[in-house]
Amino acid sequence: MIFSYLDVRDKGRVAQVCAAWRDASYHKSVWRGVEAKLHLRRANPSLFPSLQARGIRRVQILSLRRSLSYVIQGMPNIESLNLSGCYNLTDNGLGHAFVQEIPSLRVLNLSLCKQITDSSLGRIAQYLKNLEVLELGGCSNITNTGLLLIAWGLHRLKSLNLRSCRHVSDVGIGHLAGMTRSAAEGCLSLEYLTLQDCQKLTDLSLKHTSKGLTKLKVLNLSFCGGISDAGMIHLSHMGSLWSLNLRSCDNISDTGIMHLAMGTLRLQGLDVSFCDKIGDQSLAYIAQGLYQLKSLSLCSCHISDDGINRMVRQMHELRTLNIGQCVRITDKGLELIADHLTQLTGIDLYGCTKITKRGLERITQLPCLKVLNLGLWQMTESHTEKVR
Repeated sequence: MIFSYLDVRDKGRVAQVCAAWRDASYHKSVWRGVEAKLHLRRANPSLFPSLQARGIRRVQILSLRRSLSYVIQGMPNIESLNLSGCYNLTDNGLGHAFVQEIPSLRVLNLSLCKQITDSSLGRIAQYLKNLEVLELGGCSNITNTGLLLIAWGLHRLKSLNLRSCRHVSDVGIGHLAGMTRSAAEGCLSLEYLTLQDCQKLTDLSLKHTSKGLTKLKVLNLSFCGGISDAGMIHLSHMGSLWSLNLRSCDNISDTGIMHLAMGTLRLQGLDVSFCDKIGDQSLAYIAQGLYQLKSLSLCSCHISDDGINRMVRQMHELRTLNIGQCVRITDKGLELIADHLTQLTGIDLYGCTKITKRGLERITQLPCLKVLNLGLWQMTESHTEKVR
């Protein structure tokens, strides 16, 4: 039906044209996949019946002035509930909403709901057994006990975001990985795990992860200052892992990259930006053992044209290269990239102050290039037009 191609606002408008269009616009196929964005401020008896009539099962609450139970009771078949940024949501409010099993709910986003504690995770683990995605980024009151509850009840979980959960430590990751089987089976089906800025984590967490979370595809460890090169040994044989983010992990050096390259990884994406101990030797290791990468981010690393020369001839799959703020890269490095990385679709050169118009012209001749970030690079007006 042609109405399905309209955006949400226009779908609402066509329903006001005439009765026939209204009936057509309420067909469930028109609203398939749509997420309703709601301000819950006052009672509206027709709201949830209207959403259900259109088959809408995904809801984002933009502001919560009413009880959350109002939503759950109104949409018993809800599949996705986004409460991100609802700062006034408490354990008490969530507890009153989740009082029985909700088998349809697959996605729950509680990011930045800062009053939520382990108590709420107990409710979630008890009543949302089919949950596949749980976002807890910025929920700074969550502890290892909460992760134990998740590991006990959410066996179908595929994606978990624990960004900036500052109390989470190696013990909690052990719970998720099934290291405490006497208390909890673990979330062994996890495929996406974000541990960004979890400052208490050490290499022991990586050991737990490699042993128990064998289906993991994406692992974000950015800003985890407690992990080191030794932890990379544990990750180096995770055959299912295809994306690893080590951005701003200050203790990762060339040695850590060597460990990754010597394993059995089939990584497609690697980010070691702002790891100031990463240098040209890492690029040699990447060329030897991680040559299948499609995306590589090295922003602000201590790499030079020599490192680029040691890497480019083996990286035939590379599509995205981010080397912004790598101030030792010159036109020679860009010429090497242009000669050998012919499949590149995107490159970041922000803050590469030693490149000139000559090197940039070579880069712009890459046949597949779609994205070029220059940032601080100074260009003449005529050259800007040429790049466009």
